[in-house]
Amino acid sequence: MSIRRQTPIVVGVGDVVNRSRRIEDATCIEPLELMLGAIKIAVQDTGLAPSAVTSLQAEIDSLDVIKCWTWPYVDLPGLIAQRLAIKPLRKYQSPHGGNQPGLLFDEAARRISKGESRVALLTGGEALASLSACAAAKRLPPPNWTPLAEEVTTVFSPTTRELSASALPGKWTASRSDADGVDLGATHNIGSPIQAYPLFETGFRAHRGQSVQDNHAESAELYAEFARVADLNEYAWSYGNEPETAQSIGTVTKKNRLICTPCETSATELSLQGGNTDTSFTDPLLMNAFNTVNLAAACILTSVEHARELGIPEDRWIYALGGAGTRDSDDCMRVSSLDECRLANRSAVWQRPNFWWSPAISRSLDAAMEASCLEKDDIDLFDFYSWVHLVEESQP
Repeated sequence: MSIRRQTPIVVGVGDVVNRSRRIEDATCIEPLELMLGAIKIAVQDTGLAPSAVTSLQAEIDSLDVIKCWTWPYVDLPGLIAQRLAIKPLRKYQSPHGGNQPGLLFDEAARRISKGESRVALLTGGEALASLSACAAAKRLPPPNWTPLAEEVTTVFSPTTRELSASALPGKWTASRSDADGVDLGATHNIGSPIQAYPLFETGFRAHRGQSVQDNHAESAELYAEFARVADLNEYAWSYGNEPETAQSIGTVTKKNRLICTPCETSATELSLQGGNTDTSFTDPLLMNAFNTVNLAAACILTSVEHARELGIPEDRWIYALGGAGTRDSDDCMRVSSLDECRLANRSAVWQRPNFWWSPAISRSLDAAMEASCLEKDDIDLFDFYSWVHLVEESQP
């Protein structure tokens, strides 16, 4: 006997931004509090009366949380459920990864469509801005933040993560093409985003026959366009400030310091080759992802049928049409946890046949369009996530 599919929809969304970096405000800006604030807004966004809101919240049977970089909570989903006074059958914390929000959304919609969930809640948030301010004031841990099982004495930075085998004591598995017990990523310092992404950027630039100067100018203009979009979004971290321009974004200054270079060619190497040693053709801070924020978001999904039962107005419904996802490396089969999978994938970038194309991105986009029964021209708005600008540049 077949089970009739339900139609998954988004019925409430919530965003929270707190731009304060004052130490005295840090007590109420830990990630947990920001997420709870976003959830409250998402529940109110359904348009339900207060009495019906209580019923909706009580029916949350699925809670997915993006793993937090800021504060390594022992059981973040459990803390959220406790504070909301709910008892979801599913409580899950994802591994780190920029694909996780989309993945969790797609999986939640699929569970609702199969009748495995009635009301699903997704949330995530960071407070690295507050944590950084507390660290600068030598106030770690921040006052009144949730106690941890481990001591936090530094602020997370994607550029200073350990790449040696000791990053996973007793568990590190070398990639298949490596020498016995040796990880080439650790040996040659390739593993962090600012080390791996320049390989992709350089490969893509070379594939297009583009000069370093033209690539830099194109990237700066792309980020200037992002800045103009952010200027219209009250939840963007930079909202309220004068938008950066292509000139200010692309120029290395004391404030806009050098982070990495797409061509991975130092000024010394260029000089030896008789090339241009101008460091303006490098990726400065404003051309990279910005982690030091206090932001959180939440999303509530249910089915069309249950939304009608709850009385959620149809003008609050957003249909989840379809999704897809895959990965470029299968090295995860050799490790024992999702976090190790993430590290293994990062450390195996040199095993790819080229650095200018991602089969996973192409196949995922095609599969998502097919699942949604859409053509490219049917879509009015594209929103691409990437640590750096390469993904946005590579989309047709």
